[in-house]
Amino acid sequence: MEHVSLANQLIQQVNSVLVGKEDKVVYAITTLLAGGHLLLEDVPGVGKTTLANAIARSIDLSFGRIQFTPDTLPSDITGLSVYNMKTGAFEFQKGAAMHNIVLADEINRTAPKTQASLLEAMEERQITVDGVIYPLEAPFMVIATQNPIDFVGTYHLPEAQMDRFLMKITIGYPSVENERLMTKKFLNDERVAQLKPIMTKEDIVAMQNEVTQIRVHDDVIAYITDVINATRNEENLILGASPRATLAVVRAAQATAYLAERDFVIPDDVLKIIYPVLCHRLLESMEAKINKISTETILRNVLNKVTVPILKDFSK
Repeated sequence: MEHVSLANQLIQQVNSVLVGKEDKVVYAITTLLAGGHLLLEDVPGVGKTTLANAIARSIDLSFGRIQFTPDTLPSDITGLSVYNMKTGAFEFQKGAAMHNIVLADEINRTAPKTQASLLEAMEERQITVDGVIYPLEAPFMVIATQNPIDFVGTYHLPEAQMDRFLMKITIGYPSVENERLMTKKFLNDERVAQLKPIMTKEDIVAMQNEVTQIRVHDDVIAYITDVINATRNEENLILGASPRATLAVVRAAQATAYLAERDFVIPDDVLKIIYPVLCHRLLESMEAKINKISTETILRNVLNKVTVPILKDFSK
């Protein structure tokens, strides 16, 4: 765990530009360390793009941004083969996905076909163009932003794509005090563009590898799988959590323990991340929607039914 201090420095640096959202920043860095992808959903102007840019600028790696619009094409993301008349051969022109961190800005403003072009990259860390497979360099992370789906000109993200995001979080409006502090930083020209890299891509890869070495006790695994299984049998849900969700909870819990400078997971690590990891993967029943029962409420009820393991030592 020799790189964990760098991870906490990264959190502090991002906090310097996203005022009063420390918990959201921790979720974002946890997602990065877990090797996952992040979905930021909220109304315009609350800092979604700022968070993504701050993370990208704090690490010395390649960064690609896609501003999604209704006419964005899949080839804008994956790249395409272009015929070179001088050489008489096709040459691959890289798309935005051929970067370490990809900001998919307003992802729900483009058509489903274009959204789907990200699926292979997000799951298999590769893209296929004209039958040729191009591996993506590690680390690879998609940070997608979207406005609420009931806004005009947006498309609903399919469940298959939602399931590929490790976490989904909302930024929310700042408190009055934090908004005043944000304004002062703005007037003092303390912007995201002024952030300097404090680590390399090799540091991130090393941290991600260290996260995978965090121990998970059998009782903690049993607790996670019991929760996942309970969502599949919950009457207020027509779609419970997938096996991919199980692995996501485990990895996110490992990353949470890593940031706490522990080499083993405890149940509290699971409870800290379970809402942003699971809620966007669950689909309420029609009756639950009519009664305005949110997935957060349903998951809370599920958690209340599952016994939390109690051990004096989860490190063994």
